[in-house]
Parts: sequence; structure tokens; C-alpha cells
Amino acid sequence: MTVINSTKVVVVIPAHLASVRFPRKILHKIHGLPMIEHVRRRALLSDSISNVYIATCDQEIADSISSFGGEVIMTMNTHKNGKTRVAEAIKDIDCSHVIVVQGDEPLLLPRHIDTMVAQINKSLNVNAWNATAPIENEEELDKHSFVKCSTTLENDILYCFRRSPCYSDFKVQQRFIRKILGLIAYKKEFLLRIVDLPETAIAESEFIEQMQIIESNFNLKSVPVSPSLPSVNEPNEVQVVLDYLEDNIEQRDILKGLLLV
Repeated sequence: MTVINSTKVVVVIPAHLASVRFPRKILHKIHGLPMIEHVRRRALLSDSISNVYIATCDQEIADSISSFGGEVIMTMNTHKNGKTRVAEAIKDIDCSHVIVVQGDEPLLLPRHIDTMVAQINKSLNVNAWNATAPIENEEELDKHSFVKCSTTLENDILYCFRRSPCYSDFKVQQRFIRKILGLIAYKKEFLLRIVDLPETAIAESEFIEQMQIIESNFNLKSVPVSPSLPSVNEPNEVQVVLDYLEDNIEQRDILKGLLLV
């Protein structure tokens, strides 16, 4: 366990089977392991966190994770999003901060978690942080399956969206628009507070949880990381992940280590 500046950071991976665009995707096997187990094992490779938990309401997920020796926290089955599920899960966990990692990020790089923790320790007055990555292709600006954001020169996130509201050239938009990754950190006390606030219009209508923070007049910091990694939102994106695992040297090395565990 690494504790810096009196912070104690845990990772929680919220999970359920009823994904709208890709039902049961969390348990979809990649190289013989459920997708969420890839994510859990990668998170455990970070030297900056104290523990990794799976938060779920589905016994099938719990049984799968437990069979690999993972730690599971059972939650209610009434949660509308991962944020409230994680808030329930960490109430009794001894931590100062929590990093929420989405279970559909099987290419997660442990060094990105380390970067998040480093930023937390540099900005202890901030309440929430979100990893972001460059937009590499113009068509990504209007791809609704993942969220983008606009940022300031000091890495504050101004607004989150699924289709770009901007009309400037792509090269210009690349300067201030970034991809939101499934890696968001909160102060524990802030997360427990914000889940009790009223739903906000943009967050609810656009299905973008981060907008509740911004709409409620709190600060959300961008944590730039690279490269921009594909997640699995739809069934056709599994092949994209498989190709990435085969073609990228860093990913191949991590995969090899994971499969030996």
C-alpha cells in the first residue's frame, strides 16, 4: 500500500449485467477471462492504491469475481448509475478518495491510475478528477457512444457532451476537446454528498454522470493521459480491443502477465 500526503485511495469497479447496448458485456470473455476480471487485475497492478473492490447487485458477477479471489461488495439493485452504486459501496470503507473504474475498460493501463493518484495528491482541494485522452479522429467528435469534454488551459472541465457543439476545424477542436475515459476519482466525502443532491437536467437527459458535478457548481478536473484507449460500449467494439491487444507492445506485455496470475 502506498499512502502519500495522508491520502488513502481505493479503486471500486461498479458492475451489473443489464447493459442496454451490450447485455452481460461485463462477463464477456476476452482471452479466457471475463472483461471485468481484466479490469480488476490491471487495477491491482497500480502501486498507488490500497485495494480494489467490485460493487455489484448481480450474484453471477459476484461469484465470478470471488472465484478469482477478488473482493466483492454487494449493493442494492435499484441504482441508476455507477456513481450511486460506488457511494453505497464505500460508506464503510476506510479511504480518503475513491477511483471509479468502469468494468468495460479492459485495456486500462495501471500507470493511468498512478497518474490519477499523483494528481489527487497535488490538488487536495479539488473534489473530483476525470482522466481524459486526446481525440484522434474527426469522426469521434460525433460518435455518441462515448463522452467528450471541453477543457480550460488549467485542465478544468467546462462541459461534457456526446456530439461536439463546436463548428471550428478539427485541428482547432483538438486543442480543447478531449475524450472522457472511464476513470474518475472523488473525495469520499464529496461523493457521499453529491449522490444526495437533486438530479440535474443535462446529466439526466444526456446520460452523462459527470455533468451533475458541473451543473451543481462544483469543480471537475481533467487528468490528461495518453494514449486514448478504446472501451467496450457495443458488441462490435470487442474486436477493436482484441486487435489492440495484439498490435500494441505495452498491452501485449500486460496481457501476458495477467494470464499468468
